[in-house]
Amino acid sequence: MVVTKFTKYQGTGNDFIVVDNFTNQHRDFDIKDIQLLCDRRFGVGADGLIVVEKSNTSDFYMNYFNADGSKSFCGNGARCAVHFAKTLGIISETTTFEAIDGTHGAFITHDSISIIMQNVSKIRRYQADFVLNTGSPHYIKISDDISSETVLEQGNKIRYSAEFKDEGINVNLMKKVAQDTISIATYERGVENETLSCGTGATACAIILNELNPIQGERKVKVLVKGGELLVSYKANESKYTDIILSGPATPVFHGTF
Repeated sequence: MVVTKFTKYQGTGNDFIVVDNFTNQHRDFDIKDIQLLCDRRFGVGADGLIVVEKSNTSDFYMNYFNADGSKSFCGNGARCAVHFAKTLGIISETTTFEAIDGTHGAFITHDSISIIMQNVSKIRRYQADFVLNTGSPHYIKISDDISSETVLEQGNKIRYSAEFKDEGINVNLMKKVAQDTISIATYERGVENETLSCGTGATACAIILNELNPIQGERKVKVLVKGGELLVSYKANESKYTDIILSGPATPVFHGTF
């Protein structure tokens, strides 16, 4: 691996290595590089690697890799990438950027970064459970027990089941706290462990709250994750969800060279 300068970020405990490939060109990272960088014993340690790159159609491209080197969209990672792009002088308070699932808008207000997510209309039922895609695929199970022990047990069981083992799926345990407040715990594919937060998971669970207790029109859902608090807002029209916005903090932790 070549010498790599990076910034370590966290968004409600979901942590990332962020690399500037916009103003300082690095070679492409291969899977072994990514796995080493994200390794918590032999590398920097992170849930994923974000490479901020140039885009022909937007302000920048967020190239996201899970800790195992696989690719997906990451809501918390996107919020950190927006904050990082602001520090590089690429953007101001508003931006559009590209990711693996398409183009997103974003805006910065005080200490919060908000990402406009893709619309959601396909929600599948698995008896009392749900499956939907919010940029990454998510399985939602309603549970009063969102302990780490239970999310690891259920996450492994569902993620490696016959239906999902090939492509993988993120598994969320969701507990309703109040009318517009939920607590969740997430087992993330690509990390193959519980993470302290998951932006696409928070978005998915906030939508499922409306499937369970429907409210037509605008809704804001507070999502309590183990690393902090996120806010998801959207417009609901039957089972079609538009104007989905994921908001929360994105914090640089330290800079380094690997």
